[in-house]
Amino acid sequence: MENIDLLIAGAGPVGCVVAERAANVLGWRCLIVERRDHIAGNCYDAPHESGVLVHRYGPHYFRTNSQALLDYLSKFTAWIPGNYVVKSSVGGKLYPFPINLDTLEQFFGRPLDADSARALLEAEREKIAEPRNSEEFVCARVGRRLYEAFYLNYTLKQWDRHPRDLDPSVCGRIPVRFDRRNTYVDHRFQVTPARGFTALFAKMIDHPLIEVKLGADFREVRAQLRPRRATVYCGTPDEYFDHRFGPLAWRSLSFRFEAHEQAFVQPCVQINYPNEHAYTRTLEIKHVTGQKHPHTVLSYETPQATGEPYYPIPSPETQARYRQYEALAQRAQREDNVFFAGRLATYRYINTDQAIESALETFEALRGLAA
Repeated sequence: MENIDLLIAGAGPVGCVVAERAANVLGWRCLIVERRDHIAGNCYDAPHESGVLVHRYGPHYFRTNSQALLDYLSKFTAWIPGNYVVKSSVGGKLYPFPINLDTLEQFFGRPLDADSARALLEAEREKIAEPRNSEEFVCARVGRRLYEAFYLNYTLKQWDRHPRDLDPSVCGRIPVRFDRRNTYVDHRFQVTPARGFTALFAKMIDHPLIEVKLGADFREVRAQLRPRRATVYCGTPDEYFDHRFGPLAWRSLSFRFEAHEQAFVQPCVQINYPNEHAYTRTLEIKHVTGQKHPHTVLSYETPQATGEPYYPIPSPETQARYRQYEALAQRAQREDNVFFAGRLATYRYINTDQAIESALETFEALRGLAA
């Protein structure tokens, strides 16, 4: 642990990207400290005991509109198409989700085209000019009937808060379509790593200047080591600053994996259950990974209050507390070259492509230290 230029807390996408860039471009010696026993963070995928590759921490649907980002990652992986199709179970029927023309036709029981669907939702929606919360946002967009069928109870399970107590952005990420596209996202590139995310990040950090310590406590390493250049911290800011202003609020998840002796169980990778069961969704990631295997595995995803931090709770009080930690983080960057990067460190929900882009931005800031 001597002569380390860059100390990185976390071997997830952000930590791996920053280490790869620092080693290959700047020639810095990097040490990645990871408290889990594996790399790749929440993107970690590994074989289930049945032999089927599964996403251990929920599905990761890689998508991006950036050719440059795709080109960068293509140095470490080949790709296969991302078969990202989601349905929602309402009243015992499966509906395409996000809402599209097929969803609206099925729900309202009438044929529709783009114009008649817009007219229908205009009649359904509540006239709220400036929605103040997620309930008002959805009702202003699609009306109360669709809100109660697809959004209300899912949000209650996911966040343990009523949509009226959550920022409009919580449901604002979900599009409403007036065509028949059934993919979960609208991005230009929707692909998945051909050999999985873990293999991608393993290749990324396979470099003589990059060392990884798994099962290690960053606080203990930090007490023993002062890097010559900088530190990149990808954990939660309240933990870094010893919870000076109290803990930040997160929602966590539990996962139950169930093997089946048949090729597929579900018609698509993900089924949402807004109104039944304690779990919010079931995942059959084999639809995405392209594996040829006689068996399959379902993952049942249940939100919970305690455990690994997954989703920052977007409300005025949680954001106020985070801003106190953000001020400390900005000071640490100015005075000690400690850079807070990624989903946990910046207390925001971001997708994998956004996390990698934030890592590349952090690297550009680090590059300035080498000038």
